[in-house]
Amino acid sequence: MSEEILINVTPRETRVALLENGVLQEIFIERALRRGLVGNIYKGKVCRVLPGMQAAFVDIGLERAAFLHASDIMQGLPGNGDSDTAGIEDIGSLLREGQEITVQVIKDPLGTKGARLTTQLTIPSRFLVFIPRVTNVGISQKIEDEDERIRLRDLIQLFMTEDESGGFIARTAAEGASAEALRADMIFLRKLWTSISEREVQTKAGTAVYEDLPLSIRIMRDLLDDQIEKIRIDSRESYQRVRQFAEQFMPDLQAQIEYYPGERPIFDLYGVEDEIHKALERKVQLKSGGYLIFDQTEAMTTVDVNTGGYVGHRNLEETIFKTNLEAAQAIARQLRLRNLGGMIIVDFIDMVDEEHKRLVLRALEKSLEKDHAKTHISEVSSLGLVEMTRKRTRESLEHVLCEVCPTCSGRASLKTPETVCYEIFREILREARQFDAQQLLVLASQEVVDLLLDEESDGLADLEAFIDKPIKFQVEALYTQEQYDVVPM
Repeated sequence: MSEEILINVTPRETRVALLENGVLQEIFIERALRRGLVGNIYKGKVCRVLPGMQAAFVDIGLERAAFLHASDIMQGLPGNGDSDTAGIEDIGSLLREGQEITVQVIKDPLGTKGARLTTQLTIPSRFLVFIPRVTNVGISQKIEDEDERIRLRDLIQLFMTEDESGGFIARTAAEGASAEALRADMIFLRKLWTSISEREVQTKAGTAVYEDLPLSIRIMRDLLDDQIEKIRIDSRESYQRVRQFAEQFMPDLQAQIEYYPGERPIFDLYGVEDEIHKALERKVQLKSGGYLIFDQTEAMTTVDVNTGGYVGHRNLEETIFKTNLEAAQAIARQLRLRNLGGMIIVDFIDMVDEEHKRLVLRALEKSLEKDHAKTHISEVSSLGLVEMTRKRTRESLEHVLCEVCPTCSGRASLKTPETVCYEIFREILREARQFDAQQLLVLASQEVVDLLLDEESDGLADLEAFIDKPIKFQVEALYTQEQYDVVPM
């Protein structure tokens, strides 16, 4: 499978697209004013300890205080007692209000929630992750070859010295890496940690100690592997910066990096812009004629599978099976593309055959193998639903690019003009009883006023006769369909 990375750079925004066989699979967006915080290290101050939640809120200089759970607090930190307290879970024993603490962001602020923090600091490079405050050696679970796991573990332990603290985890990209490359990474990470430690002492609480690399470089570090055939960048400055990074850390992959000088926007050339627009829609059309419906809520994301225009050729069960198989592949791609995380419920079309259920579930699992986010899929429930979770570290594509509709406030529906008319009738009665007015003025949208003066004119005449007061109407262009005012005069 051939993969390409497209990097589109503008002064205020960087966008990265990951393509597999020419089809967009993932999109990453970073804006100058709203850079992602995952990986950043801050010196924070504990502003509130919540024993009932076994958590604390920490001020790290952001708009909202960040959240730190007791399970994310490393035992044996300065001010937290000694490492013998590994069994302590009480947040009150670990932190106190006003305490200064160095933390790292593991999850960006999402919606109304602040960032999620940990005291277990990690610093990644191309092949390794450095963990300053432990001495363990770990290997990525995605490296399945046992001989390779042993080789990497032995090499890392060989280069570790007794007078230097800190542990390492070999990343998936480390598979097949030479001893020299691993040693170079270890030296680089230790130097970086030394500079962070020095900066930590001088930094005031509520400010950043270390910020992760910009998106264009981060993508090179995290996503580049043997499957990537080309990296195309449409900015000469960013191209040179990426080349310098590759020259230092991944010289074997320099040949894949290209500068795109074309006049046509690089995302238009590969159809990425159209795919981004489609990813913001609720409905996803399948090639067979079926379709998917995505509904994203605060609690979970639901996916509904429908046969639509697909009628099949043999029998109903076969039609349902083929639709579900195609849907499983499309759902896996959409989860990556839309960057949907948290709880996800998939409502496949009900299948009777147990073998069909197993094959559809296997197709979903196989399609998600390439996903960089960790996923967990349950069996088909008794109600025919598939429950799954996908690790969420940054906001979904919809939350990055869109905002709540000011008209419907995210309900995705509006009261009909007829409903609003009857609400106005009730409000007129209340106002007429409460105030001794000569007449009443109704301010409403064009659609509502038109309905009142046309289809509802008989009811309006009866109401005027009942309250014995004239009613006048005025169209307010800025009012939404649901807005109105009844003014006594």
